[in-house]
Amino acid sequence: MRRICVFCGSSTGRDPVYAEQAAALGKLLADRGIGLVYGGASVGIMGVVADAALAAGGEVIGVIPQHLKRVEIAHAGLTELHVTADMHERKAKMAELSDGFLALPGGAGTLEELAEIWTWAQLGLHAKPLGLVDVAGYYRPLREFADHMVTEGFLRQEHRDLLFVDADPAALLDAFARYEAPDVAKWIK
Repeated sequence: MRRICVFCGSSTGRDPVYAEQAAALGKLLADRGIGLVYGGASVGIMGVVADAALAAGGEVIGVIPQHLKRVEIAHAGLTELHVTADMHERKAKMAELSDGFLALPGGAGTLEELAEIWTWAQLGLHAKPLGLVDVAGYYRPLREFADHMVTEGFLRQEHRDLLFVDADPAALLDAFARYEAPDVAKWIK
């Protein structure tokens, strides 16, 4: 894996553990020689993960849409910063630059990015691993909802299984290193 895209929030959340784990992930990526691709901001969990990767000597590539450049305060110290026309172009660029995807805690934007990249995997538009860094059980309700979608017949188990979940980012990166994309069946029965 050359680069991992990390979806995460532009705020830090209420519990300091979110920022602590974001910093740990940034350092871990740099220590393993894996570049970070992320939303390009200097604030929130985004800024924390980027700053930690940079401090550890890692490559950090930000991708930010023009309309958020001021709002999210584009990070000025990155290895590269791509400014896109809109959110759609941002996600496509992040996917193009990345060999896998992780989601740290975040809000609606993080969830939307994760859902789109998970859908792309389900549709066979990419064969890259994706996972949730389940900091302090943050993603437990989402895991339960994904299982509920399977139980209710709206999501196949093999598509649910495309999403790795672990509290330990090192375990996720180890799983990513061994990942071979499954031959997923057509999503419609």
